[in-house]
Amino acid sequence: MTWKRYFWPAVGLAAVAFSIWLLLDELRGISLDDVWDSLVSIPIHGWILSALCSIVAYAALAGYDHIALLHIGKRVSWLFVTLCSFTTYALSHNIGGSVFSGAVIRYRAYGTKGLTGHEVGILVAVCWFTFVLSSVLVGAIVLILVPGLFDRFSSIGFHSFSGATGLVMLLPVIAYIFGSWLHLRPLKIGSFQVHYPRLPIVARQLIIGPLELLAAAAIIYFALPEAGNPGYLVVLGVFMVSFSAALISHAPGGLGVLEVVFLAGLSEMEPVHVLAALLVFRLFYLVVPLIIGLVVVLLFERSQFDHSRG
Repeated sequence: MTWKRYFWPAVGLAAVAFSIWLLLDELRGISLDDVWDSLVSIPIHGWILSALCSIVAYAALAGYDHIALLHIGKRVSWLFVTLCSFTTYALSHNIGGSVFSGAVIRYRAYGTKGLTGHEVGILVAVCWFTFVLSSVLVGAIVLILVPGLFDRFSSIGFHSFSGATGLVMLLPVIAYIFGSWLHLRPLKIGSFQVHYPRLPIVARQLIIGPLELLAAAAIIYFALPEAGNPGYLVVLGVFMVSFSAALISHAPGGLGVLEVVFLAGLSEMEPVHVLAALLVFRLFYLVVPLIIGLVVVLLFERSQFDHSRG
């Protein structure tokens, strides 16, 4: 039906509009000069560390594709996989709907390396599941180590339930590892068949996946001032909440959603400093990768055009 085609884009736009409205209300009294002064006050080592964390995050994202290709038993050059993964996430993070937009980009790229549509579908599924698995694992650990995390967003008082929730979230991760150890039979959905990952692949998922989330949150942490900073674990926890909210909202780049959640989660800090740190995050995690990704796409398409003519 036609309305289904526009449903999620409409949801995303509505989320952006509502978030920006909330954000403007939060930032009343803050001028652009205040934001600029806060950006300038970030020390050089903070900028360098944030930039390095962005590189680590995208290197870990490239690991998603390497893990998936290892699972399906396909060999593709390391450089091609890394550039494909980088471009996929650089574009999908900004476009929104990362699973679907990422699938289109990967199909176009890996199709030139001989992968079938079925194999690309499995690759996308493994990458998506690696992200979900990592998010659950990191979220569980944060809830156990930072029991007051949800109290930052609500006055109901979830402190006593935080650790228990974290332990419950660990159960599916443990079950997944146990299932791999048991060598469970492939999952069949019609003609589509997904084999259970082997333990070495699961181990890679549990290392590389969380690394990306840890590095992405560190981009913001190193851009925040020391005054009032609640520490890396709290910043990581707020990042997980904000990133989840941004994904659910389908807002492109989490525009507005990320800022609103972070301002609520780090209420003890000056809003202008939080906003400046988020601008650094958007620069290193979204804007710069997007520009580089577009250049890579143009060069790739030109090479394919020249190849077809030859």
